Amino acid sequence: MNSVYAAAPELGTEACRSLYRKLAAGVTVVTTCGLDGEPQGLTASSVTTLSLRPPMMLVCLATGSGTLAAIRTRRAFAIHLLRAEQTALAAAFASSSGTGKFAGVEFQWALGIPVLPGTMGWATCALADERRYGDHSVVVGSVISVSDGKGEPLIWHDRRFRELSARERRDAFAEN
Repeated sequence: MNSVYAAAPELGTEACRSLYRKLAAGVTVVTTCGLDGEPQGLTASSVTTLSLRPPMMLVCLATGSGTLAAIRTRRAFAIHLLRAEQTALAAAFASSSGTGKFAGVEFQWALGIPVLPGTMGWATCALADERRYGDHSVVVGSVISVSDGKGEPLIWHDRRFRELSARERRDAFAEN
């Protein structure tokens, strides 16, 4: 065994949780068709692109999630990129309650999956793979279709919703 690891103190979940909170991430809503045929979804910040050729994305979902169970059954889902002004939508889908998340939310059906047209963009995906790691599953989707909208991203950092500052937007504009 490597002596560096042998000498390391016991790693606690609070230490990891504290570190993980510092990782800024875009806020998304993942949707699918529920087992009862109703739309289902949740807020997720552990989402990333995986491949361009072929186009693939991945999302990490808690193993006990009802949305994950529905994705396993339906074998399809959508990932929506939220705009900075969509904190209420993010908070509604972050609720642990499985019911009422779509109340008052405009959505359309695309390929049997509920999509949220007012977001910064979305991708519908076919389930390509799912692997469990600890208390979460990595869900890989083959991108079927995309809608690329406009806006500034909603960001999750240190247990708060945030947005890019005016300076960051100005600097990004100057680079383009």
